[in-house]
Amino acid sequence: MLPQSLLLSLFFCTFIISSPFCYSSFLDEPLSNFFERTPAYNPSTAYPSYLGTIDKERVDDFKGSLERYDHLGTPATSLGEVNVEDFRAEGVGDTDDTEAFKKAWKETCSSDTAVLVVPKDKTYNVKPITFSGPFKSDSVTLKILGKIEASDNPADYASNLSHWLLFRNIQNFQVEGDQGTIDGKGEIWWENSCKINKAKPCTKAPTAVSFVQCDNLKLHGLRVYNAQEMHVSIEKSVNVEAFNVIVTSPETSPNTEGIHVTSSENVHIIEPVIKTGDDCISIVDGSKNVKATGVTCGPGHGISVGILEGGKPKAAVSNVLVDHATLTGTNFGVRIKTWQGGSGNVDNIVFEHVKMKGVSNPIIIDQNYCDQETACKDQDSSVQIRNVIYKDITGTSATKKTTIFNCSKTFPCQGIMLKGINLS
Repeated sequence: MLPQSLLLSLFFCTFIISSPFCYSSFLDEPLSNFFERTPAYNPSTAYPSYLGTIDKERVDDFKGSLERYDHLGTPATSLGEVNVEDFRAEGVGDTDDTEAFKKAWKETCSSDTAVLVVPKDKTYNVKPITFSGPFKSDSVTLKILGKIEASDNPADYASNLSHWLLFRNIQNFQVEGDQGTIDGKGEIWWENSCKINKAKPCTKAPTAVSFVQCDNLKLHGLRVYNAQEMHVSIEKSVNVEAFNVIVTSPETSPNTEGIHVTSSENVHIIEPVIKTGDDCISIVDGSKNVKATGVTCGPGHGISVGILEGGKPKAAVSNVLVDHATLTGTNFGVRIKTWQGGSGNVDNIVFEHVKMKGVSNPIIIDQNYCDQETACKDQDSSVQIRNVIYKDITGTSATKKTTIFNCSKTFPCQGIMLKGINLS
């Protein structure tokens, strides 16, 4: 039997012969030269401005802009800041603090400084709530020093089953969460999921934290645990930086994506640490110019890119870069998945410098993805997947098959490139 590395080399050559093209969307030279750079090559200059760069200097600058929060945590707030306890939030864990949060947010909206503080050493029980403007100030800051805990009574979500904490249409918004936590208390939702209890109908559960139409958004150290379903969702937003977001829920918790990006542009996810029961990061319909770097993932379902709404008339995901990631014990590695039906493109996708540790199905493209109780019908139309690079993917696989390409018969994958694949 041929060694796997040789088989991959032959596979790589086959794609080069059958699908010749120049990767001009990423580079100014043919793809054949992409893998032949000298050791001094600086990858930050290889991608054009739409991907941007996140190098050490950029990350250090981002950290430095947040150092002023390092010594927070005293009960008193700075002059002009709004404290939820000023509006009778008790923070004892078993009383409802929702109205206090609403009043404190209203005061924040009318404040010149627009800074809301959730004090430390307290647990605030909050039912579903929407935070939105208008604002007197040009920017808004939320400092989470204590614990925000969800109601675990499903009846409290009757009017909005999709969201728990919803931040909508907030521009220049900064969330500091590295001293506090957000707990979705998702256990009751997981128990009633059809993926756990087959006797139950398949229904939605709330996303723990949603940012919708929040342009120029910065998240620092946000810590979200035990979401009802998704942990953090970034939707219809432009110019987002998410630094050191930490997500934790059990491996058995269903549909609990870590960071979900949809219909958003210019998103940078920097050094997240995600342990969950579904995709660590999912980048889906309508998203472009998304970069994830320094990712720590596992357990979970790996990192996914794709179009997940079956039958959607036309959708696209483009210009995605996953650079330096470590996946440990995940069910999947780096995956592109699309439903049959509809039309559109998933293109210009790069996975590079990824380490796998006991990962099942490390590299997957699946144009026939189906996640429903009954089998999906075969359809003639499909989303086109093209211009995908896998570079420097190494480590160990928990399955015999390390690379699976399940491409459409009518719209087959195009321009798939592999280099430096070493999986045992």
